Amino acid sequence: MTDIPLTLAIEDYDHVRALMAGEIKPKGIDLTCLQFQVEETFFRFANAYEWEVSELSLAKFCSLRSQDDPPIVGIPVFISRMFRHSAFYIRNDGKIRKSSDLKGCRIGVPEWTQTATVYARGWLHHEGGAKLNEVEWVQGGVNQPGRMEMGKTNVPKDIKITPVSNTSLTDLLLKGELDAIISARPPDVFLSGDGRLQRLMPNHREIELDYFQRTGVYPIMHTIAIKRDVYEKNPWIAVNLMTAFEAAKDKMVERMSDINVSRIPLPWLPDTFEKTKAEFFPDGDYWPYGIEGSRATLETFLSYCNEQGVTHKKMRSEDLFVPETLTSFKV
Repeated sequence: MTDIPLTLAIEDYDHVRALMAGEIKPKGIDLTCLQFQVEETFFRFANAYEWEVSELSLAKFCSLRSQDDPPIVGIPVFISRMFRHSAFYIRNDGKIRKSSDLKGCRIGVPEWTQTATVYARGWLHHEGGAKLNEVEWVQGGVNQPGRMEMGKTNVPKDIKITPVSNTSLTDLLLKGELDAIISARPPDVFLSGDGRLQRLMPNHREIELDYFQRTGVYPIMHTIAIKRDVYEKNPWIAVNLMTAFEAAKDKMVERMSDINVSRIPLPWLPDTFEKTKAEFFPDGDYWPYGIEGSRATLETFLSYCNEQGVTHKKMRSEDLFVPETLTSFKV
């Protein structure tokens, strides 16, 4: 039997290194791996489906899955997780000092369907003191003008979003025409260290840990999508791909736990890794794939998507992924 040729586009992650390098091979699949920055991967896949399997923003994935006759299916492999309380940026000389100050303000977002902004807006609405309809939202490029909304949205009528194409969100913030920016990628001006911008929550690590301990939510940013017609021709590829991703992740755990050599040049890394495993994944399944290990996170995110109009109907976790990946055989 000839292996089925498939192409996967994905960022450079340690937990997929063995798959990218060909050390782990999904059964029955001849896998070609392409590496791009995530923004290019999402743009090219969501707009033209240039390859068969792709890392994809969870928000764009959920939006597509909620539409009639969706062009993609997915497997519950959660490639990237990031807390996003750190994603709020303000001016040092501005009036904003705490999240509730954002009520009645103008906030820039690169895309309404950017996963990081969905989580951040959900937190702001439910815990941060500024409801979705108490903010004027401005959509545009963070560092460059001209970024367009990729997702098809279903935003409630009482939420105001103004697109801008002739300037960047950073320029608007520096001019005082925005009060804050929410962005997964920090503005270049912030990264340059010139001092004009700062994080709204500089102590975000403590805030994020408290949030996780209270809610059990460890935000999922990206998942793995498959073109639906490719999956429907050979449904078995979903489980075989997921098995390969699991095996690659196991290789990462083995490397990170190695106390014999400094595989990553940071002191006490194995100790830090063991502490993180105990704190975040006490059941022993580090960075879990599959619905059950992440149900609280998925249900919270889908509720945010529904109230923000990112999805076009109310979705359940089971609606997102192909049925073959929701159970596993036992020996």
